[in-house]
Amino acid sequence: MSNDKSMKRIVIASSLGTVFEWYDFYLYGTLAVFFGSLFFPKGNETASFLASLATFGAGFAVRPFGAIIFGRIGDLFGRKYTFLITIIVMGLSTALVGLLPTYEQLGIFAPILLTLLRLTQGLALGGEYGGAATYVAEHAPHQKRGLHTSFIQTTATLGFLLSLIVILSCRLSLSENDFKVWGWRIPFLISIVLLIVSVYIRLKLHESPLFLKMKESGTRSRSPLRDSFTKIPNLKLVLLSLFGATAGQGVVWYTGQFYALFFLQNTLKIDFKNSYLMIAVSLILATPFFIIFGKLSDKIGRKKVILTGCLLAAIAYIPIFKAITFYGNPALSEAMEKNPIIIEANNCKLECEQLKEFLSKKGYNFELQANTNIPNESLNVKIGSMEIKSFDGKLVEDALIAAKYPATANPNDINYVAVIFLLTILVIFVTMVYGPIAAFLVELFPTNIRYTSMSFPYHIGNGWFGGFLPLIAASMVIYTGNIYAGLYYPMAVAFMTLIIGGLYLKETKDNKMDR
Repeated sequence: MSNDKSMKRIVIASSLGTVFEWYDFYLYGTLAVFFGSLFFPKGNETASFLASLATFGAGFAVRPFGAIIFGRIGDLFGRKYTFLITIIVMGLSTALVGLLPTYEQLGIFAPILLTLLRLTQGLALGGEYGGAATYVAEHAPHQKRGLHTSFIQTTATLGFLLSLIVILSCRLSLSENDFKVWGWRIPFLISIVLLIVSVYIRLKLHESPLFLKMKESGTRSRSPLRDSFTKIPNLKLVLLSLFGATAGQGVVWYTGQFYALFFLQNTLKIDFKNSYLMIAVSLILATPFFIIFGKLSDKIGRKKVILTGCLLAAIAYIPIFKAITFYGNPALSEAMEKNPIIIEANNCKLECEQLKEFLSKKGYNFELQANTNIPNESLNVKIGSMEIKSFDGKLVEDALIAAKYPATANPNDINYVAVIFLLTILVIFVTMVYGPIAAFLVELFPTNIRYTSMSFPYHIGNGWFGGFLPLIAASMVIYTGNIYAGLYYPMAVAFMTLIIGGLYLKETKDNKMDR
């Protein structure tokens, strides 16, 4: 194992490169609200926004395949070599997004190229995280493994924070129109500079001592994929780590950071400046807790900390998001309570679906009730004391104004301290589930298949269960009319992880790394 000075250098070098790689990956998510109009056909804003979220999710969809490809390379040829490749692939594909023509300029090929680059990013990230986590863990002393790997865990949040800061700086420096037309490209092009810095730092690192020992002794796996996924004991560990740890960890991560940002902007209609700043402050306040919970896991165990985070998140999501609505857009909260929107229909067809989309786009709660006394495909709309017999945009708009439904959140009415406090609690849940997860995963698997075996469940949990959360949650809100319905998905997954992990996973903190 490494001494304190070299360990510090290893942690900093690995973490810094990984911060930049997460920055690259999350730029798209932060700018997804713009990409609907830039890269997809115009005419249906909701469909374009969902398409942009689906493309965002596509990068997550391929992360497990990146884990398989680069995990195999890492177990066969080394940790350092592999995450040098991943960061180069990520940096170049991100910079190319900044050079892409829009839908107006290139037509259907614009979203195709965007999706291809997004898929390339996902493949690269699928190999990056496992390499960095494994590399640090294989250098770390036994009693401080949770502490040292928790620095790697801060990188996703810091990368997200860095993307927010860069985008906010660009938006404040440019007019709204200039940013929409060309300014959005700047954060992507900055990736070239970050790529050069990252490669320079990582070239100075040495290979993991446990990998070199394994290579010298001839105990490397000849087929990491076969050994990971066809041998029953290892496959069982892969599946248990997915459903009993990383799935819940993934949805808690994306709810506490990305979905919280989408909720502030798209549901509560808080302007970009204030929503970015409140999220950024909450990230800064909560980030030290990654280290705190990583260190705590060295003392009481990884499993207890992770599963407690899942439990607290699942219980607290609905009340916290309702409180965010109350303090973030009090006019909306009051209107929903005093003047609920009820749609009565016999058969929800064209007009009914148009009205649902109209209200969902505005971020308003509504309740759909079946009423067989209404003629087929007709509807009644009740907004407080007012009633409208069909979908007429002007009449509905007037009724909403009369019921005091706000078009946007009034910045002067926002209780910034309360919202930041609530957002910070959400991120603290993230730090509980995410801080110890790297140590937990690397300790779970033997050295010769560690890179492959730990990367795959991590990226299924985060890439699939977590990555598609914004799309799934937004679709559930549109379908039900309940602005909190999107939270049922992460709550259900977190409870699943709590049950499976609690019953079937064993603690790993005392496992030996060189086995």
